[in-house]
Amino acid sequence: MKIIIIAALIFLTTPIFAQKYVDLHEVTIVEEYAVVKMLPAKVVPKRQSLLAFEVPGKVKIITVDIGDKVKKGQLLAELEDAEALARVNEAQANFLMAKNTFKRSQVLDAASYVSEQRLESEEFRAQIAKAQYEIAMTKFQQTKIQAPYDGIIQSRLLDEGSIVNPSVAILEILDSKYVKAKVSLPKSIISQMRVDQTYPFLIGDQKSEARLMRLAPMSSKGSNNRLGIFAFDEFFSPGATARLVLTIKEFKPGAWVPLNALSQAEQGLWNVFTVSDDGTTQKDYVELIHIENTMAYVSGTLTTGDRVIVGGASKVAEGQVVRDSQ
Repeated sequence: MKIIIIAALIFLTTPIFAQKYVDLHEVTIVEEYAVVKMLPAKVVPKRQSLLAFEVPGKVKIITVDIGDKVKKGQLLAELEDAEALARVNEAQANFLMAKNTFKRSQVLDAASYVSEQRLESEEFRAQIAKAQYEIAMTKFQQTKIQAPYDGIIQSRLLDEGSIVNPSVAILEILDSKYVKAKVSLPKSIISQMRVDQTYPFLIGDQKSEARLMRLAPMSSKGSNNRLGIFAFDEFFSPGATARLVLTIKEFKPGAWVPLNALSQAEQGLWNVFTVSDDGTTQKDYVELIHIENTMAYVSGTLTTGDRVIVGGASKVAEGQVVRDSQ
């Protein structure tokens, strides 16, 4: 009686083991794979300037403060200009007098009452007076600071009443229309970058594109990276979190398999279980090259058409007979 029961149990369990149903993934060998890289980017204004007077003087007024938006040509600050204005008026009077004198001499010259030498001398005086007037006007204009472009005031460094010398910064302005991104590009991908080509970015959660303007050398600190400068056609707040999204092609033959089909082997290799023609499982050794979400790109003894068991060693043992659950 015991022999019959044991035989019955063997009979019942053997088919179940031999015909286990599993999910299969059919392999396709390809010559390359794509890797999505996200490189951190620093968003900065396209232009950023420290503004200063070009002549010394006492600050009369500063019309803007931190955070103000300004238009190109808008008056931002000016010095006490009474002396500069007086010099303009004096130079203008001298120029008008020299010009009128020259015109009268031209009339007299027509009647042969003025020598050619005198006429030439008065013409030169008029030209010198004009140049002095233009210099005085330039000095007067230099007592004022105007916005060089549409922007936002980033810093106000001095107040009214301050005595300043030329080049002492009064205001800092940022471009409010355009920004650029600075990205440190690894040496391995520089050869795939093209100047004037557009590339995708993530600015926070927003997608955008920017054009690669140039590749500049990084500071020599042992790094082979190069600085990429990208220009946007739309405005983002400087300092915003940004990432350059690159799809890089790596040329190495291999295949994509489910990540959970892998089990670790010796010497840095991995195992996958495949199904042979007779329906039994067998081990293949592969090298893990890249992981993308739930898939792994591997290289090894696999060939196109091989059927990899999803779940791997957690589902089957070597030599077990299986069937496709589909």
